[in-house]
Amino acid sequence: MSELITADLVDLDLSAETKEAAARSLAARMRELGRVTDLDGFLADVAAREAQMPTGLDGGIGIPHCRSAHVTEPTLAFGRSATGIDFGAPDGPADLIFLIAAPAGGDADHLSILSALARHLMDPEFTSALRAAEAPGAAAALIRGDEPELEPEPESEPEPEPESEPESESEPSVDGEAEAPGAGAQLFRIVAVTSCPTGIAHTYMAAEALESAGRAAGVEVVVETQGSAGFVKLDPAVVAAADGVIFAHDVEVRDKGRFAGLPTVDVGVKAGINRPGELIAEVRAKAARGERAAPTAPMDAGADAGDGFATRLRAWLMTGVSYMVPFVAAGGLLIALAFAIGGYGIDKAPSVADHFAWGESASWAALLFQTGGVAFAFLVPVLAGFIAYGMADRPGLVPGFVGGSIALTVDAGFLGGLIAGLLAGAVVMAVQRLNVPAVLRGIMPVVVIPLLSSAVVGFLMFLVVGKPVAALQKALTDWLGGLSGTNAVLLGTLLGLLMAADLGGPLNKVAYAFAVGGLADPNEGSLKVMAAVMAAGMVPPLAMALATTVRGRLFTASERENGKAAWVLGASFITEGAIPFAAADPLRVIPSAMAGGAVTGALSMAFGCTLRAPHGGVFVVPLIGSPFLYLLAVAAGTAVSAAAVLLLKGLRRPAPPQAAAPAEDGEPVAVAV
Repeated sequence: MSELITADLVDLDLSAETKEAAARSLAARMRELGRVTDLDGFLADVAAREAQMPTGLDGGIGIPHCRSAHVTEPTLAFGRSATGIDFGAPDGPADLIFLIAAPAGGDADHLSILSALARHLMDPEFTSALRAAEAPGAAAALIRGDEPELEPEPESEPEPEPESEPESESEPSVDGEAEAPGAGAQLFRIVAVTSCPTGIAHTYMAAEALESAGRAAGVEVVVETQGSAGFVKLDPAVVAAADGVIFAHDVEVRDKGRFAGLPTVDVGVKAGINRPGELIAEVRAKAARGERAAPTAPMDAGADAGDGFATRLRAWLMTGVSYMVPFVAAGGLLIALAFAIGGYGIDKAPSVADHFAWGESASWAALLFQTGGVAFAFLVPVLAGFIAYGMADRPGLVPGFVGGSIALTVDAGFLGGLIAGLLAGAVVMAVQRLNVPAVLRGIMPVVVIPLLSSAVVGFLMFLVVGKPVAALQKALTDWLGGLSGTNAVLLGTLLGLLMAADLGGPLNKVAYAFAVGGLADPNEGSLKVMAAVMAAGMVPPLAMALATTVRGRLFTASERENGKAAWVLGASFITEGAIPFAAADPLRVIPSAMAGGAVTGALSMAFGCTLRAPHGGVFVVPLIGSPFLYLLAVAAGTAVSAAAVLLLKGLRRPAPPQAAAPAEDGEPVAVAV
């Protein structure tokens, strides 16, 4: 395997003015060495990572990085800018730019080297040496950590060892890294976990910053880095002896329950890099006050302190919906197949446990229907349970599932499940804030919290909110059943816009969850809603596939390849198939997708198409009411989206001649701007 960085991957006179241009210039060096196979595809992955969080760091450092299928081996390119480039750092532009490219399955050895680089970036001597480097080879060697070649020095007699060494043992350490045995107060101990979305750079930089700040403050800090190369759990004895914990992370902390009961500071990974001293002081202050923060839920991992309630609420609801979807797919498709095999009267068949004829298709259809019905019965409890999980971690599961089941019992349906999940999470979070004796902490998650929270949620769902929500659910069901004319078309337009707005994100999932909730108690209106939602969700990938087929020269080679796969993804109702196109060119792709989705949703409702299956795309067309009109609605929306994206791409400025790449048919390929 090649070296991580060579002189050919170093540009000491980087002339780029923007972070996009800097990434392109450094990535081009990687492509010339065969380490990047598709320049535009790789840069799209870099841009997608940059969109998650700026990669500029204090001290004039920019460290764009990503994991990409277009990278053949772990590679690092370095550029030095005389004027500085804005990477979003709080203290201004960066003059040292490191572009890190890791393959989709990057090996642990090279990722450990990258982690070492991330730690070196916290050393002022290292960055000063890079700023002073006069040759690319010298800079590459410095980054690799190669020992400099020194000329042999003239022989000299060894200096005698100081005779007063024993006396120095009693002197205090100058930098505060060690104390004489028994001197001063008891050492304060902190455990920490750092992690970032790619687990390459920020993870290890935050670890180094916290450890250095701990040494400066006379505090013992032991860090667990949960990076791409895997992670080694902290010794349980170290966790048990800790006085506090710091989570500096942008993804979920794995096995977080180990730290229950410790004073906690929970921040994003960049806070661990930029203000480690403040975090250490904060956790010490919490410990002094006896304050124990409620554990942060998985979907709150990495949330900024400024995130409002609406942002957190959306994350909690998305947790429940994401865990519910597999039950929807399995149960709904089984039911749909049952109707296809046994007809619409199959729901009246007797239990297969009492009557099953091996040679009759009706019995097999009944088996599918009843199995799917069991899976579908879990929708509301799973939704409620994992909303509570998103709020309060594993302790929220029991009261969440209990509340969701009660919602079904009192006929509160989908809305009741939403409210039950939120109530369960809120109750658990309140119980977690109770200051309990240390001897009881071990049984809190398995006995006390499930007991108290389930009792409270049961009381609220049975006697307080259950019946009003059930009445609201019935009113919503009746409203959907009575939809017709203009109201139906307007609802279809709105649902189509939501399905295409973020291509599988929160808005898409909200619209989908609304449609699936109606299938729990289906009527004519709810079946129309399900049809419109699935039709609109098929449009974005199908439109991108059509656009790349009609005018492939407007797209990169990578996008044309993605377009081939998008035919299948769109036909299967996998809206996420359009994400690669949106990541590379969001301002043109997303509005175009929304226009087509709105057209399809409106037409599906206007045509009165219905659907009993919650998933499946064109593969469940036999189960669709008015199937030909349904396919016409999908085709119309696909044509509108494809035409819009081609029009918008055709209106953009022509790419510079040197930026063009030859297409397969010999025509130049325009580069996205």
